[in-house]
Amino acid sequence: MKNVFDPPPEEGAGEFFETLAGSGSTRIERIVSRGDASPPGFWYDQDEHEFVLVLRGAARLRFEGPDEIVEMRPGDSLTIPARRRHRVEWTDPDGPTVWLTVFFAG
Repeated sequence: MKNVFDPPPEEGAGEFFETLAGSGSTRIERIVSRGDASPPGFWYDQDEHEFVLVLRGAARLRFEGPDEIVEMRPGDSLTIPARRRHRVEWTDPDGPTVWLTVFFAG
């Protein structure tokens, strides 16, 4: 048994990604961010859809085409369609931001 709020095994090693479950084209991940953001000029452009839920902390996402900024707090969720370019602009530097993400085929 695991707890999604357990700290990552290596504190201070940057953003932490962990696959919790998956099968076929679907996978569930836990991400723990501590003031992390996408590198300058980097955009995610994924082949699959992504459901994102913030469990703890806060984050700001930027989307391209149409341009949009989304602020996320605990309990906020959204689905990012495949090929929708996006980036993480900011995560809370004062504590962990814990995300639950589900990647799935369109």
